[in-house]
Amino acid sequence: MTKLPEPLGASKPQAILFDWDNTLVDSWEIIHDALNTTFAAFEKQLWTLDQTKDRVRGSMRESFPAVFGDQWEHAADVFYQRYEKIHARRTQPLSGVEILLSYLQNEKIYLGVVSNKTARLLRKEAGHLGWDHYFEKIIGAGDAERDKPAADPVHLALSGSGVEAGREVWFVGDADVDLECAINLGCVPVLVRQKPPETQEFDNCPPEHYFNDCNALCKFLQTM
Repeated sequence: MTKLPEPLGASKPQAILFDWDNTLVDSWEIIHDALNTTFAAFEKQLWTLDQTKDRVRGSMRESFPAVFGDQWEHAADVFYQRYEKIHARRTQPLSGVEILLSYLQNEKIYLGVVSNKTARLLRKEAGHLGWDHYFEKIIGAGDAERDKPAADPVHLALSGSGVEAGREVWFVGDADVDLECAINLGCVPVLVRQKPPETQEFDNCPPEHYFNDCNALCKFLQTM
């Protein structure tokens, strides 16, 4: 585990909000497949897997109009048709996720998901994995007026919890949009991914903690 400098006043969180794709589940290949199917249908240049990983950040309603213009809703239909055909059987948990979620649930830490994946697909995947019972709220794109990194979905995820957005809430994700969302709300930004942060990669939204997988995050929380 590599950990960034310890923030002042760090303590075990009262709530943890998780990103979904490539934080809790491995879905890059699925997203990449569906995107390239859509690009091919609209005679656009295909992306490499690395390009997909580098470019996919925002929700579809924010990102597709820039790529497909007035046809973005038709493109979204093509994407969803392919995605729904393949995602259930190919969505796989990342290492240590269920151990982490079980531990946090036993510790009575409030858990939620805030993702830019379409809400219907997000909840379908959570149900397929049998993870619904871990999370009080599973918030996807379209559930709130604005999507991540805006504050709206975080407030929705925390509604009814008795916990306000701030230092008692950790936001765990694999991308800059997750860290930016955390910082916008004064929450603790936590980066979880195999690849360590590169120099200047997160200059505008630095994580306070970095872990190479959920096993490492779980072990750290157990020491707090």
